[in-house]
Amino acid sequence: QVQLVESGGGLVQAGGTLRLSCAASGTIFSIDSMGWYRQAPGKQRELVATASSGGITNYADSVKGRCTISRDNAKNMVYLEMVTLEPEDAAVYYCNFLGKLTSQGYIGSYWGQGTQVTVSS
Repeated sequence: QVQLVESGGGLVQAGGTLRLSCAASGTIFSIDSMGWYRQAPGKQRELVATASSGGITNYADSVKGRCTISRDNAKNMVYLEMVTLEPEDAAVYYCNFLGKLTSQGYIGSYWGQGTQVTVSS
């Protein structure tokens, strides 16, 4: 059983800073990529940022320059810091990892339950 638990969401003022954390636990053999996605009401889930096990990061154009993703590989944790929040950043933010649960297993995609981020103007 694998669990991803996000924390740090809530109400943030426009122009403020958001810090999210996600901890992956359970039987995990290896994690390749960890990342954050978000889904606003009526919209599809979209990439926010990902970080590979080697430290390569990727950001959506909409958050570039405002967002930093980081990982603690030893703890299977991933963090997201976003500054200068805009009303358009309001969404449910989901943590994700791509990895294997066993040495012989396939690479799967695993998701957290999501954490709501509301931006007040």
